[in-house]
Amino acid sequence: MTALPDKSDTLCPVARSQAVIGDRWAVLILRELFMGNRRFDSLLAQSQATPQMLSSRLKRLEADGMIERKHYMTKPPRYEYELTEKGRAFHPVLLALREWGETWHKSPHEDVAVRYTHLTCGKDAGIGTVCQSCGEPLRREDLKAEFSPSYAQERAARRDAVKNGKSA
Repeated sequence: MTALPDKSDTLCPVARSQAVIGDRWAVLILRELFMGNRRFDSLLAQSQATPQMLSSRLKRLEADGMIERKHYMTKPPRYEYELTEKGRAFHPVLLALREWGETWHKSPHEDVAVRYTHLTCGKDAGIGTVCQSCGEPLRREDLKAEFSPSYAQERAARRDAVKNGKSA
């Protein structure tokens, strides 16, 4: 992995943000935490990172204050990962990446991978950072996700592959 710039090397907020997020693995880990996956095996399956890479990124996200590690089992020691306030503040960035990806990186026959219902108004939230129905900014706690059948199948195959000790 290429070394990331030190946050103190620049006043540029984009460069400083990139120093924290750094690569696709960190973004995918944050995506999974927003989807409710909190345990290592689940994060491993859905991010498709190697165990070493996942462990490294979790440590970096924890050191940067994006996530917290919570002990849930003593023997063997096991942890869950939770978003901090700083980590939760990343949600609009994920929504913006989702919108860009849905707009520019799909074939015309593909369905939207995740449809969100905006619980505040009860309608389809669309793919942006504000609800297409009511115009309110979208907050994770106000959204109910539904995977498209093909995306649900893709995610299940990843989960099953990790359970069975294979790569997806």
